[in-house]
Amino acid sequence: MTTRARATVTVTWPEANARRSARQHLCGPVPGVSPAEAAGAMLGAHAQVLSAAELSVGLRGEGLTRTDVRTALWTDRTLVKTFGPRGTVHLLPAADLPMWTGALSAVPTGPNPFPGDTRMTPEQVEEVVAAIGEALTGAELTVDELSDEVVDRTGPWAGDLVMPGFQQMWPRWRQVLHLAGHRGALAYAPNRGRRATYTNPGYTPLPGPQAQAALVERYLYAYGPATPAHFARWLAAPKRWADGLFASLAASGAIEEVVFEDAGPSWVVAGDTDFPAGPVRGVRLLPYFDAFTIASQPRERLFPGRAFERALAGGQAGNYPVLLVDGTVAGVWHQRRSGKRIAVTVEPLAAPRLRALEDEVERVGAIMEGRAELTVGTVTVGPHA
Repeated sequence: MTTRARATVTVTWPEANARRSARQHLCGPVPGVSPAEAAGAMLGAHAQVLSAAELSVGLRGEGLTRTDVRTALWTDRTLVKTFGPRGTVHLLPAADLPMWTGALSAVPTGPNPFPGDTRMTPEQVEEVVAAIGEALTGAELTVDELSDEVVDRTGPWAGDLVMPGFQQMWPRWRQVLHLAGHRGALAYAPNRGRRATYTNPGYTPLPGPQAQAALVERYLYAYGPATPAHFARWLAAPKRWADGLFASLAASGAIEEVVFEDAGPSWVVAGDTDFPAGPVRGVRLLPYFDAFTIASQPRERLFPGRAFERALAGGQAGNYPVLLVDGTVAGVWHQRRSGKRIAVTVEPLAAPRLRALEDEVERVGAIMEGRAELTVGTVTVGPHA
């Protein structure tokens, strides 16, 4: 019988939070960091709201602007906009796409959420994903154009309007759009006017076990110490599967157990047990769905006291932009843009550090290429849906 070695390193919340903040480049903008490096450090920038992703990335590097992010995305192609963790749209470094597609395409799925008359058979799923990849190779298509191509390549059943969309019904094949992204067959291309387009990015996924091991190590480097449950929640994956994956990596010596306050058995990359001695300092304004607020656990330590009630929408991180003071959430904020003017309202939960807050608002304006003006007061805008 094999017994698990007892963890010999103890990590406190301030130590873990300080290291995460440093590795996320949130202790201050880092000179020379590119948009792709910034996105890689946070394991992807949530991009359902592209302006929020631009700010997330821009905050991590000295002198970065939204134009730099757009250039990396659409001109240099060092960033890719595609479906990332939790099936949501992210900006991911192009160099990391083989790892991401290999890992995400191998994550087991839960029960099929669609009614029986809406579902696709496993064979139909494979047929549609192949059709998407073929249609998008060397092309940039709107979703309607892609729909026509998919139906032509598969059959009328793929075009049946059975999927509830935004005040309309979508064709059956749309239920695997994110899966095509996870398989590496689909990514976003530049908009055509106001309409999104898609293309085949042409990346070959790494083998699943290799990719998933790499993703766990990248996750623990950025957000460790963490438990399998933390990883499963971040990835929207089954906990039992994450337990098995961590156990396998522990047995191979790739990851190491530590004691992390009340979180239970937690893990870091093997040998990665150095933590900063000093606490986090500084004031930051993080946008909607910033990766730091979504991935950092335990959540009640990042959102202490009143912040847990004010800055989380039903326990869901990311629905409010947050004021971060010394590494913990200490308020919410909102911005409204009109031309070059950006009206920023910050609602602190304690007496604000006004000078530091003014500096951070000015920096937000520079990143977003506007003129930001600060108002300290109540944020009346509700959470992002």
